[in-house]
Amino acid sequence: MATYYLLIAATLLLMGIFSSKLSEKFGIPALILFLGIGMLAGSDGPGGLYFNNAGLAKLFGTIALVYILFSGAMETDWVSVRPVLARGILLSSVGVFITAIAVGLFARIILHFSLKEGMLLGAIVSSTDAAAVFTVLRSRNIGLKGNLKQLLEFESGSNDPMAVFLTVTLIQFMGADLKASQMVLSFVISMSCGAALGLGIGKISSLVFNRIHLDYEGLYPVLSITIVMLVYSLTEILRGNGFLAVYIFGIVLGNSDFPYKRSLTRFHNGLAWLAQIAMFIVLGLLVIPSQLVGIIGPGLMISVFLMLIARPIAVFICLFRSSFTFNEKILASWAGLRGAVPIILATFPLMVGYPGSNKIFNIVFFIVLTSVLLQGKLLLPLARWLKVYYPIKHRPRYPLEFDKTEDIDTQSREYDIPPESSIVGKDISEIGLPRETLILLIRREKRFIVPKGNTKLQAHDTLLVLAKQEDLHKTRNILLRGI
Repeated sequence: MATYYLLIAATLLLMGIFSSKLSEKFGIPALILFLGIGMLAGSDGPGGLYFNNAGLAKLFGTIALVYILFSGAMETDWVSVRPVLARGILLSSVGVFITAIAVGLFARIILHFSLKEGMLLGAIVSSTDAAAVFTVLRSRNIGLKGNLKQLLEFESGSNDPMAVFLTVTLIQFMGADLKASQMVLSFVISMSCGAALGLGIGKISSLVFNRIHLDYEGLYPVLSITIVMLVYSLTEILRGNGFLAVYIFGIVLGNSDFPYKRSLTRFHNGLAWLAQIAMFIVLGLLVIPSQLVGIIGPGLMISVFLMLIARPIAVFICLFRSSFTFNEKILASWAGLRGAVPIILATFPLMVGYPGSNKIFNIVFFIVLTSVLLQGKLLLPLARWLKVYYPIKHRPRYPLEFDKTEDIDTQSREYDIPPESSIVGKDISEIGLPRETLILLIRREKRFIVPKGNTKLQAHDTLLVLAKQEDLHKTRNILLRGI
């Protein structure tokens, strides 16, 4: 029987992997295809698999989301995020709260939900989904002008903790008489603990990766997987927010220098894709499509309200008097994709047996379907129409693998030169690199350039640098000078 289940799992994963080709060819968001595979394999589909274990789905989804968040954070460039940090934090906290309140009141006044049910539904769908946003924004065909892309990626990666907190707190509020002061104190402790542990363990892990010398390269991914789960579980045990801790931990580690960083980043990128495919298939198995028919009306009304009213209100309030243009705010409003996180949160009331939880779950699932299908499909055309889009040219990888340097004293690193750097337009000989630092190669769009002393550096150049461990940090600071 166990072998039979393994065969089913492998078949579903293969279908998910190959469905990504359909996504590229026909422009269908990949996440919709993953969900569709799960629904077809489920009890209402030809697969006939019956799966109704909300607790197992929640556990599986939580683990998957942890590694998706970590992978996205690892690829987040702190230098590019720093200019949008304040607005990103505002969107991921106040913006989530505003969205939850707006949806809750709409469900109460227009659809005649009870106030508790409406607010719980609003909290569940209040955050944008990192997996959905990362997938769309990091495709090779989408580029957004200014700092808009950095804002959306940071927001989607950091707003899940607020949605989790609101959902859990509201469920507790329904079962007990919680005071407002207790809720505020719980919020402060949860976020502070999560931020502190993520930052602290990130700094320690960076030192560990630089000083530990494992005999086998294959143990480094195992070490990183272990530390990620350690960060999440330890933070949750200490009453902190594990998702926030993992996201900050990933940003700290991703912006540090250590051996085998490139290979670890690629490994976690692949792991995140596996987590996405498996997670959406499992969530698709959990839903019963025939039950969605009865909630199409209210589900569609809430989806439209969320996309066209609640999300824009939150965005325009949080970006008031910012440097973002009106068109950029419009696109930020539309880019609030919902994905796996709301579905995972919708399993919370299912697990505690809250009355009406099945209805809430089905509505949330319908909202996710419409959000990913409509917003994901129309994001690129809208970006073009608003003129905040530019085409991204394909950037080839280096033909050789450079980060498998066995000599621990000499390491190779890739560094991108941001447009704001003061070294842009200067010759290599003028920027003052450490004496034993060597720039091996420059990648400029589709070209590879063998550098000389009089080679002028340009914005968005990617430099392959070879240096001793102690000189790499100095080199990075030189390349980012003026930012």
